[in-house]
Amino acid sequence: MSAIAPAIVFDRSMPSPTRIANAILEGFNRHYRLFRYVAQQAKSYFENGDWQRMRTRARERIDFYDQRVLEAVARIEREFDLASLDETERDALWQAVKQNYVALLAEHRQPECAETFFNSVCTKLLHRDYFRNQFIFVRPGVATDYMDSDPPSYRSYYPAAGLRRTLRQIIIDVGLACRWEDVGRDLRFIVRAVCEAHRSGEAFRRPWNLEPDCQIQILSSLFFRNKGAYIVGRVINGTRITPLAVPILRNARGQLYLDTALFTSEQLATLFSFTRAYFLVDMEAPSAYIEFLRSILPHKPPSELYTMVGLAKQGKTLFYRDFLHHLKHSTDQFVIAPGIKGLVMSVFTLPSYPYVFKIIKDVIPHPKDTDRQQIMGKYQLVKLHDRVGRMADTWEYSQVTLPRARCSPELIEELRNYCPSQLEFGDGTVTIRHVYIERRMTPLNLYLMKATDAELDHAILEYGNAIKDLAAANIFPGDMLYKNFGVTRLNRVVFYDYDEIEYMTDCNFRNMPQPGSMDDDYGGEIVSYVDRRDMFPEQWKPFLTGDPRIKAALLRHHADLFEPGFWQQRKERIVAGHLEDVFPYPPERRFRRRYPAEFHAS
Repeated sequence: MSAIAPAIVFDRSMPSPTRIANAILEGFNRHYRLFRYVAQQAKSYFENGDWQRMRTRARERIDFYDQRVLEAVARIEREFDLASLDETERDALWQAVKQNYVALLAEHRQPECAETFFNSVCTKLLHRDYFRNQFIFVRPGVATDYMDSDPPSYRSYYPAAGLRRTLRQIIIDVGLACRWEDVGRDLRFIVRAVCEAHRSGEAFRRPWNLEPDCQIQILSSLFFRNKGAYIVGRVINGTRITPLAVPILRNARGQLYLDTALFTSEQLATLFSFTRAYFLVDMEAPSAYIEFLRSILPHKPPSELYTMVGLAKQGKTLFYRDFLHHLKHSTDQFVIAPGIKGLVMSVFTLPSYPYVFKIIKDVIPHPKDTDRQQIMGKYQLVKLHDRVGRMADTWEYSQVTLPRARCSPELIEELRNYCPSQLEFGDGTVTIRHVYIERRMTPLNLYLMKATDAELDHAILEYGNAIKDLAAANIFPGDMLYKNFGVTRLNRVVFYDYDEIEYMTDCNFRNMPQPGSMDDDYGGEIVSYVDRRDMFPEQWKPFLTGDPRIKAALLRHHADLFEPGFWQQRKERIVAGHLEDVFPYPPERRFRRRYPAEFHAS
């Protein structure tokens, strides 16, 4: 017979656990209402082509959660006398609060997110001795299996009556209040792309026989980001599941058109990459959306999927649970990360876990001219900015405790030497007061050392494209050395060293001054007045072209990076309010590139 938990006897003169639980849930419900409202507004922004407003609201929404947590903490401190409780009373109170909170979530549509909100509020009110499942949700308390919204989170279509008719109905159900450029042409493109994917073996692989119960399932809400609205779904034919994502764009006249069709998990993984801005998507039951996405993105952990739909705090919670689980089921040690050591961060990793841990050093030596607060500001800038597929997202944590026996002696020495203020040693533990965690990638400089000619050529093409995509998003990376870029498992090049980034609009891109110019020539030496944000692209070439193979590839693909005119032109377009197109799929997949004659004929 299983043991029955004893009832908590509670003094009526003490703060009411029911009222505290209700106060916390009311704070979460307000947060989620505002969260959904921004996602609902995205449809109107897209229909009106209001890209700047779309981007602004997406950025503002990232801070909503922390604001609501602080409001809930302030309310509880104001309305309930917690300071007068002794330890026994406090223990009893918070156990009762949690029990009442679990009861309130019985019919809730976002229970997993509400539990995370509870944790966020409690960890600001309680000492970390209380960070146990007895008082907070170390483990989930409410199951989300088979949870769905009303109406359901996805619609089902049966193409046996005709694929084109089915696709047309999907377009109608999308419900965008804009005229289409040529919907008949776009549906022909989709059918053609399906046939090509079948013939090439990319998707719908042979043998392909239409089963009687073949379905196209489409998530009910569009996924909005930047200048695109994405239809996301899956094709189920017997036991086979084929992913589906179709971006809808607007032309210069405000008419809609389908830009491409994506049919593989690898293609959708780029769309949902940790290097891109979060989607705006209206979800009553987020767990239903995540479960659907997991079926078409099996290699993406739920933590990353929650993050990509804008629920970053839920992503953090799941990531940390996964991390603790991995620690219990592994034995390797944390070690210093491979690659050239940086001046700003100490970086370490667990070889069996695909992430790196980055701690800001206490003393940042010359020539770096920065400090802890400035670096944290840069990371926050990246969190709020459109990362255009070229900057790694990071999870920021406080008070991360690791088993000391799992830390290599070299790592302990490194952290003692460079980050002592961030360490706290306990009984067999090391607690890190502040750390950034991000996906581990192969440093580009190490990748290039071992790359074949073809691999090197592709990596350098990607490297230059990464810099140009960042420039299009108003980001100048600052330090463009190869060690500051990484190669992902999909062979994309991503920037991950943020301490020197600047807005493009804050930089001055100049030619090297020559004698006889406005600068003066004294005794054969050029005297020029240089601001901290003056950039001389011609100076970068010696640092980036020392290797003959790299030099040849870089000059072949991206010689314009060393020309001030290229940078100045990009800056002028940003100042003029132009929002560049940066697509989360290769340009050659676009229908206008694949079928140019038919596209332009219409």
